Amino acid sequence: QVQLVESGGGLVQAGGSLRVSCAASGRTLSSYVAGWFRQAPGKEREFVAAINWNGGSTYYADSVKGRFTISRDNAKNTVYLQMASLKPEDTAVYYCAAGRSTYVFSKVVYDYWGQGTQVTVSS
Repeated sequence: QVQLVESGGGLVQAGGSLRVSCAASGRTLSSYVAGWFRQAPGKEREFVAAINWNGGSTYYADSVKGRFTISRDNAKNTVYLQMASLKPEDTAVYYCAAGRSTYVFSKVVYDYWGQGTQVTVSS
Protein backbone atom coordinates (compact mmCIF):
# COMPACT_ATOMS: atom_id res chain seq x y z
CA GLN A 1 0.00 0.00 0.00
CA VAL A 2 1.05 3.55 -0.73
CA GLN A 3 -0.44 6.54 1.05
CA LEU A 4 -0.22 9.86 -0.77
CA VAL A 5 -0.65 13.30 0.78
CA GLU A 6 -0.71 16.46 -1.32
CA SER A 7 0.26 19.88 -0.01
CA GLY A 8 1.09 23.34 -1.27
CA GLY A 9 -2.18 24.36 -2.82
CA GLY A 10 -3.62 27.81 -2.32
CA LEU A 11 -4.79 31.03 -3.88
CA VAL A 12 -2.62 32.74 -6.48
CA GLN A 13 -3.14 35.52 -8.97
CA ALA A 14 -3.17 34.84 -12.68
CA GLY A 15 0.36 34.79 -14.02
CA GLY A 16 1.75 33.61 -10.72
CA SER A 17 3.46 30.40 -9.71
CA LEU A 18 2.82 27.66 -7.21
CA ARG A 19 4.40 24.33 -6.34
CA VAL A 20 2.36 21.43 -5.05
CA SER A 21 3.95 18.40 -3.46
CA CYS A 22 2.92 14.80 -2.98
CA ALA A 23 4.54 12.89 -0.15
CA ALA A 24 4.29 9.13 -0.10
CA SER A 25 4.42 6.73 2.80
CA GLY A 26 4.19 2.99 3.00
CA ARG A 27 5.99 1.50 0.03
CA THR A 28 8.72 3.42 -1.73
CA LEU A 29 7.39 5.66 -4.47
CA SER A 30 10.36 4.87 -6.71
CA SER A 31 8.63 1.67 -7.79
CA TYR A 32 5.77 3.60 -9.36
CA VAL A 33 4.88 5.95 -12.12
CA ALA A 34 3.53 9.13 -10.55
CA GLY A 35 0.91 11.40 -12.03
CA TRP A 36 -0.96 14.60 -11.34
CA PHE A 37 -4.62 15.01 -12.23
CA ARG A 38 -7.04 17.83 -11.59
CA GLN A 39 -10.75 18.20 -11.25
CA ALA A 40 -12.65 21.44 -11.57
CA PRO A 41 -16.23 21.77 -10.29
CA GLY A 42 -18.67 20.00 -12.58
CA LYS A 43 -15.93 18.53 -14.73
CA GLU A 44 -14.23 15.17 -15.12
CA ARG A 45 -10.90 14.51 -13.48
CA GLU A 46 -8.29 15.15 -16.14
CA PHE A 47 -4.67 14.25 -16.69
CA VAL A 48 -2.12 16.99 -16.05
CA ALA A 49 1.33 15.42 -15.93
CA ALA A 50 3.17 12.19 -15.20
CA ILE A 51 6.70 11.03 -14.58
CA ASN A 52 8.28 7.61 -14.81
CA TRP A 53 10.00 5.87 -11.94
CA ASN A 54 13.40 7.56 -12.26
CA GLY A 55 12.33 10.90 -13.68
CA GLY A 56 13.77 10.12 -17.08
CA SER A 57 10.48 10.54 -18.89
CA THR A 58 7.80 13.15 -18.34
CA TYR A 59 4.41 13.64 -19.95
CA TYR A 60 2.11 16.66 -20.03
CA ALA A 61 -1.36 17.59 -21.11
CA ASP A 62 -1.32 20.07 -23.96
CA SER A 63 -3.06 22.63 -21.77
CA VAL A 64 -0.13 22.81 -19.34
CA LYS A 65 2.83 22.03 -21.56
CA GLY A 66 5.51 24.68 -21.22
CA ARG A 67 3.98 26.06 -18.00
CA PHE A 68 4.04 23.10 -15.59
CA THR A 69 6.96 20.90 -14.62
CA ILE A 70 6.69 17.56 -12.88
CA SER A 71 9.64 16.19 -10.95
CA ARG A 72 10.35 13.66 -8.26
CA ASP A 73 12.83 13.08 -5.46
CA ASN A 74 12.86 9.37 -4.73
CA ALA A 75 15.12 9.86 -1.73
CA LYS A 76 12.36 11.97 -0.19
CA ASN A 77 9.56 9.79 -1.57
CA THR A 78 8.01 12.94 -3.00
CA VAL A 79 6.68 14.15 -6.33
CA TYR A 80 6.31 17.81 -7.24
CA LEU A 81 4.33 19.85 -9.70
CA GLN A 82 5.76 23.29 -10.34
CA MET A 83 3.13 25.50 -11.93
CA ALA A 84 3.93 28.79 -13.63
CA SER A 85 2.02 31.33 -15.70
CA LEU A 86 -1.13 30.18 -13.97
CA LYS A 87 -4.49 30.92 -15.52
CA PRO A 88 -7.96 31.03 -13.97
CA GLU A 89 -8.81 27.89 -15.92
CA ASP A 90 -6.13 26.04 -13.92
CA THR A 91 -8.36 26.35 -10.86
CA ALA A 92 -9.14 22.85 -9.61
CA VAL A 93 -8.43 20.28 -6.97
CA TYR A 94 -5.10 18.70 -7.82
CA TYR A 95 -4.60 15.02 -7.08
CA CYS A 96 -1.46 12.96 -7.20
CA ALA A 97 -1.56 9.30 -8.08
CA ALA A 98 0.77 6.33 -8.31
CA GLY A 99 0.59 3.25 -10.45
CA ARG A 100 2.61 0.72 -12.39
CA SER A 101 1.14 1.09 -15.86
CA THR A 102 3.10 2.85 -18.57
CA TYR A 103 -0.14 4.25 -20.03
CA VAL A 104 0.13 7.29 -17.82
CA PHE A 105 -2.64 9.42 -19.33
CA SER A 106 -5.59 7.46 -18.01
CA LYS A 107 -6.76 7.78 -14.42
CA VAL A 108 -8.06 4.20 -14.40
CA VAL A 109 -4.55 2.70 -14.39
CA TYR A 110 -3.45 4.40 -11.18
CA ASP A 111 -3.73 2.34 -8.03
CA TYR A 112 -3.24 4.95 -5.33
CA TRP A 113 -4.61 8.46 -4.94
CA GLY A 114 -4.18 11.32 -2.56
CA GLN A 115 -7.01 13.39 -1.15
CA GLY A 116 -6.24 16.41 -3.28
CA THR A 117 -5.18 20.00 -2.74
CA GLN A 118 -7.12 23.04 -3.92
CA VAL A 119 -5.48 25.45 -6.33
CA THR A 120 -7.38 28.65 -7.05
CA VAL A 121 -6.19 31.16 -9.62
CA SER A 122 -7.81 34.57 -9.47
CA SER A 123 -8.09 36.83 -12.49
